[in-house]
Amino acid sequence: MRAMSTDPPLPEVLAAYGLESASIEPISIGLINQTYLLTAGSKRVILQRLHPIFRGEVNLDIDAITERLAQQGLTTPRLIRTGDGAPFVAVDDGVYRVLTFVPGRTIEKVPNPAVARAAGDLIGRFHIALRDFDHDFHFSRPGAHDTPRHLETLRQALDEHREHPNADAVLPLGHAIVAHGEGLPEVPELPDRIIHGDLKISNLLFDDDLTAARALVDLDTMAKSTLAIELGDALRSWCNPAGEESTATLDEAIFEGAITGYADTAGSMLTDDEVNSLVPGFETIALELAARFAADALNENYFGWDETRFPSRSEHNRVRAASQLSLAVAVRDARGRLEEIVVAAFRR
Repeated sequence: MRAMSTDPPLPEVLAAYGLESASIEPISIGLINQTYLLTAGSKRVILQRLHPIFRGEVNLDIDAITERLAQQGLTTPRLIRTGDGAPFVAVDDGVYRVLTFVPGRTIEKVPNPAVARAAGDLIGRFHIALRDFDHDFHFSRPGAHDTPRHLETLRQALDEHREHPNADAVLPLGHAIVAHGEGLPEVPELPDRIIHGDLKISNLLFDDDLTAARALVDLDTMAKSTLAIELGDALRSWCNPAGEESTATLDEAIFEGAITGYADTAGSMLTDDEVNSLVPGFETIALELAARFAADALNENYFGWDETRFPSRSEHNRVRAASQLSLAVAVRDARGRLEEIVVAAFRR
């Protein structure tokens, strides 16, 4: 996803919320939208300009779901309407919204199993709060985690870009990803639930000493999907301390902490098929992201890149793809041990 501009919000946006006199500080809560902390006296709020992949209607979903979360006792950002009662402001340069400010600490990596357990507990409480909530989404992104489609996109890119300047490095990697995809474990048909949709660890707010996870941010990705996708993506982010630009290391202690924290809170909600899907979901999501990065190493039309550290968008995405493939391989090789951890956690 390409980076957004850091231009300050337009005066008419501030006026719609009565925030003309507020001080404005760009901040990095979440990675999708352009975010500002606005302070007016003792009042602090979050103003965001939405990434173009989201329509304004996504705020109607956030408003309804966060109301439910708050009713269930969870701390959550809440939508603040304009002086005219509108849920967002649409102007020439995009869609803006204002949310309540939730204090907390964000992290980029999970430092130890205790923090993973706290994170798993929060996700469990989130899912429990929404398990019986009937909501028809105003905005959705179909196919966001359609693994066969992403693998097919990679196959097409491999066929169409054999003469790409970085082909010698990307093509063998892409074919290895496709080959791994042919051996992915099957995930059974699972019930759809309301999920967060992007549980990278930086989307969780913790207390200062990291003993408890307080709230989830970047709520635009909420959707109806499966727990295999939701938790697979969380585990992909949390259990690889090497990050997305190095050969992956699978931290099984972090995995156990996360699964235990989640199972202790939400274990009774899951069906047997959902429990059995957690490790296959982890491997599948890691490989799916590898396929997306590898395809973009050839297509060069989606993900942003760091031109200060890499010679090209293609090379940055090749490195990312290699990292995610190594994580998928590590999960495959540890599948038996990880499944034992899951069984033990859900039998507690």
